[in-house]
Amino acid sequence: MEYESVIGLEVHAQLLTKTKIFCGCSTEFGAPPNAHTCPVCLSIPGTLPVLNKKVVEFGMKMAIATHCRINEESVFARKNYFYPDLPKGYQISQYDLPLSENGYVEIEMAEGKRKIGLTRIHMEEDAGKLVHDEHAPFSYVDLNRGGMPLIEIVGEPDIRSPEEAAAYLRRLHEILVYLEICDGNMEEGSFRCDANVSLRPKGQEAFGTRVELKNMNSFRNVQRALEYEIKRQEYVLESGGKIVQETRLWNELQGVTLPMRSKEEVHDYRYFPDPDLGVLHIDQDWIDAIRRTLPELPLEKRERFVAEYHIPAYDAGVLTADKSLAEYYEAVVKACQKPKTAANWVMGDIMRLINDEKMDIKNCPISPASMGEMITLIEDGTISGKMAKDIFGEMYQTGKAPKTIIAAKGISQINDEESLVQAIDAVIQANAAQLEQYRSGKDKLFGFFIGQVMKMTQGKANPQVLNDLMRKKLDSPS
Repeated sequence: MEYESVIGLEVHAQLLTKTKIFCGCSTEFGAPPNAHTCPVCLSIPGTLPVLNKKVVEFGMKMAIATHCRINEESVFARKNYFYPDLPKGYQISQYDLPLSENGYVEIEMAEGKRKIGLTRIHMEEDAGKLVHDEHAPFSYVDLNRGGMPLIEIVGEPDIRSPEEAAAYLRRLHEILVYLEICDGNMEEGSFRCDANVSLRPKGQEAFGTRVELKNMNSFRNVQRALEYEIKRQEYVLESGGKIVQETRLWNELQGVTLPMRSKEEVHDYRYFPDPDLGVLHIDQDWIDAIRRTLPELPLEKRERFVAEYHIPAYDAGVLTADKSLAEYYEAVVKACQKPKTAANWVMGDIMRLINDEKMDIKNCPISPASMGEMITLIEDGTISGKMAKDIFGEMYQTGKAPKTIIAAKGISQINDEESLVQAIDAVIQANAAQLEQYRSGKDKLFGFFIGQVMKMTQGKANPQVLNDLMRKKLDSPS
């Protein structure tokens, strides 16, 4: 039987606020265990949560960017479950009346664009973290992460392949980072994903039994875990078995999913409104004020780059995948007015160096102005492409402007035709035998004469001008 996969993703994004969602503790990463805690974080009896307004505004930004409807009233609820890293015995979250609902994001696949629906985006607090002792049968609780502000983005089961899932995740990730509300660092856990996946016979409307996957810490691992799980479920069904509703962990080293626990239902959490937090009211004026703060989003920027700079869609996709990279590219274009040449240099030499050194483009030692200046020097014939490669390397090492390097080294290109003709004449006179062979039909000797002039001029001759002049000289009967 042929099966169709049905995938829905739940994404948790940690927000870039300076303090936690319900108290004034710092959200800085990497502090000693339990350094960023207070009576509210620790759930000391008698303490009360106070909502961080910035968390609401960041959540609204993501809701607007993903075409969600922001609810006029939303309610915080207690999600009840027991775990050692949850000292209250419940997590403050939202369910029946979330911040926003019914949105979508567009993904681009080989076969075209697709819309993936969003059920809701809601706010919640993070739990703490368990630290397991490798040398003793103990686990420790670090509550620095407890109370960190999160938004959960709950997707509709609209995804039909692991490749679409990866594309959807990347789209959410780039929107969050463009909005500057989440750093998107999967290694530090500020962008996390759980996946629900089931199979159904092709053509069937009803969903199959779903399995939740956890512990996927990269786009690639999400795709690999889904690929494995789809094959596993298909094997179970083809063997006459039944899929069990459960939570499974992705084991990256083994490349398999392993059972963790039976999957909880919504009623298991016994949601009810948190009596310590009132109803959140959001009016249209507040929504409009937040809308005005939104930057140009990646998909819009991509389409503008193609239309305004006339570069291929592939180039625009690479250059807009990172907001800082897009800003760097536009600054280079402004400095040189050569969009395609600028794209080639930024996507090639610039990205190669910063990727090799794992450097942020913001810290690139070559400024956009210097990069634009070098491109202009290539275009006006001051330097050749080969010279530019050498100059580029020194620019990266020293941070100096190209004109400064050219002046210090005296490496500008020779464009003067009179000087080049003198060099050509000298080479021809010194190689009479080769001239006779060339004129008798050995055309490959043309490269020999070019090489001799380049040697004489220490590689400074303008290749295009030299080629034209050399052709005229060699083909002239005199």
